[in-house]
Amino acid sequence: MTKTVTSPYDVAEHLRTPEEMAAYLEACLEEADGDAAFVAKALGDIARARGMSEVASHAGLSRESLYKALSGERNPTLGTVLRVLDALGLKLRAEPAVVSEAAGHAAPSPR
Repeated sequence: MTKTVTSPYDVAEHLRTPEEMAAYLEACLEEADGDAAFVAKALGDIARARGMSEVASHAGLSRESLYKALSGERNPTLGTVLRVLDALGLKLRAEPAVVSEAAGHAAPSPR
């Protein structure tokens, strides 16, 4: 029987266009369920795809601090997230959540 050889999957190798990067971030935002570190990790994947040094320079951060902020082990500040999004050429958008008619409160959007 032959052994199957595997290699680690790196999503950054597959994020080639701004549209792919935006779609990936949008999917991660939907799946994050309030986990800021998960979103930070997704931004880190996109930054690695674009080039961490270039993103750090455009965001006004050191490469090392950018790696730390987007490692997925920390919750970066909103200011850092906005600077990174700007450096990546991405926008953060908001849309209304689904409103529960019975309660009159916003409910989580259906998955």
